[in-house]
Amino acid sequence: MADLTVSFIQAALQWHQPDANRALLARYVAEISIPTDLIVLPEMFTTGFSMQAPALAEPTDGPTLAWMRELAAARDAVVTGSLIVREDEHYYNRLLWVRPDGSYSHYDKRHLFRMAGEHEVYTPGRQRLVEEWRGWRICPLICYDLRFPVWSRNDAQRPYDLLLYVANWPAVRRTTWITLLRARAIENLAFAMGVNCVGLDRHSQTYDGDSALLDMKGEYLVEVGNQETGITRTLRRADLEAYRQRFPALQDADAFTIDL
Repeated sequence: MADLTVSFIQAALQWHQPDANRALLARYVAEISIPTDLIVLPEMFTTGFSMQAPALAEPTDGPTLAWMRELAAARDAVVTGSLIVREDEHYYNRLLWVRPDGSYSHYDKRHLFRMAGEHEVYTPGRQRLVEEWRGWRICPLICYDLRFPVWSRNDAQRPYDLLLYVANWPAVRRTTWITLLRARAIENLAFAMGVNCVGLDRHSQTYDGDSALLDMKGEYLVEVGNQETGITRTLRRADLEAYRQRFPALQDADAFTIDL
């Protein structure tokens, strides 16, 4: 199996300004200087983490999907991140997984952050997404999902190789972000990526970033502080397979189902 080159953008999102955010993120994507397979953007990357869904939502096939399709085709890479979507009179915090050929899948955030009233505005997702891309199996989740290990749990029958979280995770809970991201990598014997934002939103909430990429032992391959940045790294398939052979803990995992 081939290695996988991944890129992520940690940006200071502009509050409720989709055009400005798409332009900002496009500039960072343009600065990726080598071929990459996957480009990951933060949670609600067009608006910041907002409960004003009626004013901000767009249909799935709206301008942001068109923009993501252009980026994916130009870079020959999957582009993913979440945005506010309206569908059948419901609002979703929806991650789009957009391939270079223009096709796409989606994942709706399962765990809605009730402390901000997200559960009162958005409809929760009911199905996890595991995508196969260039020989890798990838499970994309969203922010608060990080706190729920059962939903993130790897499947011994069809294990994923990379677990990723797109987020607007505030600085006040920075220790939790760092700790749980490492835990999810270790317990699932998978590479893990967390992609956050930086800056200050209109509610005076500070975001310190701390986006990171970790290996299956919970060791950092890259971690960034609170600066705006774009990062590209290559994940080594041989490292993952060798570790899973030496330490096949997934074979002893408990089987279970989730009631939705």
